Amino acid sequence: MTLRFDPIRLPPECEKLRQEVRAFLAEEIAAGTFDPYRPGHGDSQNRAFSRRIGAKGWIGMTWPKKYGGQERTFLERYVVTEEFRVANAPVRLHFVADRQSGPILLKYAPEHIKLDILPRICRGELCFVIGMSEAGSGSDLFAAKAKATKVDGGFRLNGSKIWTSNAHIADYMLGLFRTSPPTKENRRHGLTQFLIDMKTPGVTVNPIIQMTGQHDFNEVVFEDVFVPDDHVMGEIDGAWKQATSELAYERSGPERFLETFYVLVELIRALGPDPDPRSAEGLGRLAAQLHTLRRMSVSVAGMLQAGKEPVVEGSIVKDLGTIWEQNLPHRVRELAAFLAPETGNRATLEEQLAFAMTVAPKLTIQGGTTEILRGIIARELGLR
Repeated sequence: MTLRFDPIRLPPECEKLRQEVRAFLAEEIAAGTFDPYRPGHGDSQNRAFSRRIGAKGWIGMTWPKKYGGQERTFLERYVVTEEFRVANAPVRLHFVADRQSGPILLKYAPEHIKLDILPRICRGELCFVIGMSEAGSGSDLFAAKAKATKVDGGFRLNGSKIWTSNAHIADYMLGLFRTSPPTKENRRHGLTQFLIDMKTPGVTVNPIIQMTGQHDFNEVVFEDVFVPDDHVMGEIDGAWKQATSELAYERSGPERFLETFYVLVELIRALGPDPDPRSAEGLGRLAAQLHTLRRMSVSVAGMLQAGKEPVVEGSIVKDLGTIWEQNLPHRVRELAAFLAPETGNRATLEEQLAFAMTVAPKLTIQGGTTEILRGIIARELGLR
């Protein structure tokens, strides 16, 4: 296999859309909806805000109009995602549904479920959670042990999922469960994906509090949870193909290298228009690295637009992006070491750095650990 990152440029309609999104965000900030300088605000959720975004047509943008979408391009969606992430806006409620759950439903759900759920996602009304990882197996999806047993009219789910972001506020989960044992020839065999209503009896959500004090991750326990047959997504025992395709959406977007971006913005504000040579050189390196990651991510968006499934390219963006956004707070702290104590936004910068350095370790968990990603990349390149 050869890696390919086409040098895609955003077309004029994307720049026009960018200005619309920036104007909307400026109005929301002025109205006090969120504070772009508040650490971690981008990891929060606001139901009314998500509904206003939906009213703009900026959720499910690429989906067919019959399901509430706008039939716009992945590149236009990229611009919206980038602007909301840079602004540190509270989009967590709808983001997973928009990014990856909706496309899975589009591809595999029965028509009546599409007509029911997809328009509600587009209106910003629904929150989705991904149920893949399990305790003891982490990002090794094919080691999943949570079981789905066939019963009359559907399946009974038993087991647990962990690192389930949003589960405590989610309406639905797309969960990966074992319906058959793996075979010696194919350990990927035997997994099936289900659409699970989180209000179903037998679903218990246990919080996992991060070092920041935030409640984002959870453990979800399933005890004889009934899921009807029409909530099976795709092929029984063959969901590994769906899961790897889904992760191409999750791993390649700008959110995979912009999660601590706010500390870079705050450093630039602190240094002002005339930084000393040491600071200017450091900023230049960071800007060059960021630009490279962005070009790669835009290229993956172009591949998605072309109907491709850039699994390995998405994995590379996620691997490099995670490392960069994890290291960014440390590099910003080094560059800020010689700032004058009276620097106007010094307190804000220190608050943001403290938060970013605390939240950074979790970035290698969400979307797949570095070790798993590098295994995928090596396998696709024929190195293992």
